[in-house]
Amino acid sequence: MGTYIHFTDEQKERANSVDLEEFLRQRGEKLLRAGRESRLARVHHITVRGNEWYDHIARQGGHAVSFVQHYYGMSYQEAMELLLGNELGATYPAAEPKREEPPKPFALPPPNADMRRVYAYLMKQRRVSREVVTHFARSGLLYEDAQYHNCIFVGTDEHGVPRHAHKRSTNSQGKSFKVNVEGSRPQHSFHHVGQDGLLYVFEAPIDLLSFLTLYPDRWQEHSYVALCGTGGQAVCWSSTPASNPLCSACGSRRARADGGQAPPGRVTGSRIPQRYPAPCA
Repeated sequence: MGTYIHFTDEQKERANSVDLEEFLRQRGEKLLRAGRESRLARVHHITVRGNEWYDHIARQGGHAVSFVQHYYGMSYQEAMELLLGNELGATYPAAEPKREEPPKPFALPPPNADMRRVYAYLMKQRRVSREVVTHFARSGLLYEDAQYHNCIFVGTDEHGVPRHAHKRSTNSQGKSFKVNVEGSRPQHSFHHVGQDGLLYVFEAPIDLLSFLTLYPDRWQEHSYVALCGTGGQAVCWSSTPASNPLCSACGSRRARADGGQAPPGRVTGSRIPQRYPAPCA
């Protein structure tokens, strides 16, 4: 058992103020720019900005000390010693004071002239049916961007105006790239609204498309939403007068059409008398 070390308030403040982006770069981690934040290349659902971090799947975050504990599995004492520079004499700079910047206006990425790569990726690599891909493409909710040929999954508001876009790379090899377009409104992520009061909730748009491929019978009668790393805000539109408040959260096991680890048939829906909180705008 290690020796207990008492840390002063000044040391705690100094450790928690370490710039996580510079800390990770010094430790050989690759970061991907995502608007004002940086996303870890190895773990896309974790973002960092200055001395703050957030895990979009675990829905938790904090400052530098808790990040080292969460990401590296260290104890509080180990995290403090690392951030204070006790490992090989390393020192890490403090983050710059956070400046409040005006939000960037949302804009959809320019579309490509065709959707060849998106169709090829979704159908050949992910085994999504052509009918499902074509439905969302014709609805203007799925397209291929011109610059990088990513899949762009579009989320709209109750008036059909695009408010959210999720990029997903069409690379069949190497690390996949997934990020929401800056300025996206989390409560309007990729979804389909049906009329029967059932809401199926998925982590990612391709999970949603895979489920529709596996269970195509009268699927348009139900409602579906992909969280796209936005947390619970993405289902808030289900409480609007235009949709039924009876919802079903389906995320215990993901349906996969591409032969992934989660077996089909384990995601089920049921009506639950719960209205999601409306004030999400």
